[in-house]
Amino acid sequence: MGGFRSVVGMGGFTMEPTSGVSVGIKGLPAAKPQSPDVVLPAPVCRFENFLGAAAADALLDLAISRQADFARGTVMDPLTGELSYKGRESLVLPADVPDFLQRLADCLPQATALLGLEHPLSQATTVLTAHGSGGHFDIHTDAIKVTDVATALSAVYYLHRRPRPFTGGHLKLYDTLLRDGQPGRAETYRVIEPDHDTIVFFPASTFHEVTTSTCPTGHFGDHRFTLTTWLSTTGTPPAPQPTSPVLRAMAQAAEHTRPLPGLSRAHHGATPRPLPPPTTGTR
Repeated sequence: MGGFRSVVGMGGFTMEPTSGVSVGIKGLPAAKPQSPDVVLPAPVCRFENFLGAAAADALLDLAISRQADFARGTVMDPLTGELSYKGRESLVLPADVPDFLQRLADCLPQATALLGLEHPLSQATTVLTAHGSGGHFDIHTDAIKVTDVATALSAVYYLHRRPRPFTGGHLKLYDTLLRDGQPGRAETYRVIEPDHDTIVFFPASTFHEVTTSTCPTGHFGDHRFTLTTWLSTTGTPPAPQPTSPVLRAMAQAAEHTRPLPGLSRAHHGATPRPLPPPTTGTR
């Protein structure tokens, strides 16, 4: 055993060994031979100042002015096609905003590259949502919204008055757990703040939820607003599976949330639109 030397610290003198100390593990119980659990972090890409102050404020004013056109959002059972309000409390309005779609197209190449998605996306389906007091959406994937969940993206763009007039309404993106080689939803997650004029892109296979919001004034204009868009491919041939092992595992974990063949997609009346080509010179 080596000697000791004195080290002056914030709390006075301490004694540290001048050479290493051998520590045995004889007394520890034998480890059982098993595969360790693996947690794959949820991929996400976030853009700030997405539209710019003037365009974002104009879009928020438009959303507030359409209060009478919003309807209560529903959830579709992927096995039966039955619609219900189970696990969700929000207002929904189909949206067609060409300038917003163009901005999406301009940023999409960067988002797909950062998320590891190689397959080109060609269409977008967009809805406006509003969450007031008690607004929430329990854990789900967006497999019900797209034809091929392995290659599709979800994008959530946030709008609200400043200062933020509500609390809560966070987006939770759950990690993927590999246990004995089988993927599923992990208990761990990352939390996304619903900041005005920001957008987040994430794989449509991601298990996610919207936490409960509270709006003290109760005014519709003080709600949490989003433009939620599902970006996918067109055509009937299945898209090639992603080469990313993370995206493949996420798609497999979301398999049981896909609707059975023949069931229509739950878009709340929103119509898929072709994505415009990116503006020349954008990054």
